[in-house]
Amino acid sequence: MREARKKKKKWLWITLSIIGLLLISVGSYAYYIFQSAANTVETIHEDIDREVSEKRPEQVVFTEKDPISILLMGVDERKGDVGRADTLILMTVNPNTNSTQMVSIPRDTRTEIVGKGTQDKINHAYAYGGTQMAIDTVENFLDVPVDYFVKINMDSFKDTVDAVGGVTVENTLDFSYDGHDFPKGTLTLDGEEALAYTRMRKEDPRGDFGRQDRQRQVIEGVMKKGASITSITKFGDMFNVVQHNVKTNLTFDEMWDIQENYKEASGNLTQFQVEGSGDKIDGVYYYIVPEEDRLALSKKLKEHLEISGTTASVK
Repeated sequence: MREARKKKKKWLWITLSIIGLLLISVGSYAYYIFQSAANTVETIHEDIDREVSEKRPEQVVFTEKDPISILLMGVDERKGDVGRADTLILMTVNPNTNSTQMVSIPRDTRTEIVGKGTQDKINHAYAYGGTQMAIDTVENFLDVPVDYFVKINMDSFKDTVDAVGGVTVENTLDFSYDGHDFPKGTLTLDGEEALAYTRMRKEDPRGDFGRQDRQRQVIEGVMKKGASITSITKFGDMFNVVQHNVKTNLTFDEMWDIQENYKEASGNLTQFQVEGSGDKIDGVYYYIVPEEDRLALSKKLKEHLEISGTTASVK
């Protein structure tokens, strides 16, 4: 069982495919696509128990191009098991600077689990209290608002890549994993290959951060392919994958507003690391983030979100 969990690690993929398929309307397919997208978004909608984050003084106004944040969660859920959010990536989008930032939070990061009152691995927040507790815990750790979330069932990763017809990546490390060879250079991957490409960690000199970079490449590949699809069959495949494997609190109208007011920001993507190191406490492995590094990262995110205020300390 542990091996099965290890094989379903973090990656991000469909996330931006949602913002990519957000709204493509082309030629004579426009009406079909519009209706299919609207129906799909309606089925994947999941409310959380609040309208505005406590970390944000006023509600976001898309038409005024307020910077926004979206928490991307890759969740390993099985029948009879709540699962854990093994992928946690906060994406901040600023349409005023036409830039997007992505921060991958290592799943073993030790922090306070908000609502539980204990120090634990950040990915356990989802297991304890679902989407709401995961969002509250990430907000507390980074001291920035989480305006929206996109939650993806990690089992759908392979199907997502296949639905867009494969992805192209630039591989910087020659390695083999899970029966697949990945030489350096430009590679075109199908779903099974992309899954293996994003799983490998131990052979990478950069460890989990190297894997996160490969995850980002696959996400961007899904975005590009999703935005260029013109086949009704491919759209049908994508909508089917999304419908069965994605949840979000974004409404269809909000997705339209993001597409209209924020789309230029996706062209300038920067990824940040959460600085820290591994250590054991009472025999349990954790990723420990020094307070000064957490504060510096929080400050950077606040500046990108154009939020003022001093970053609070956490336990």
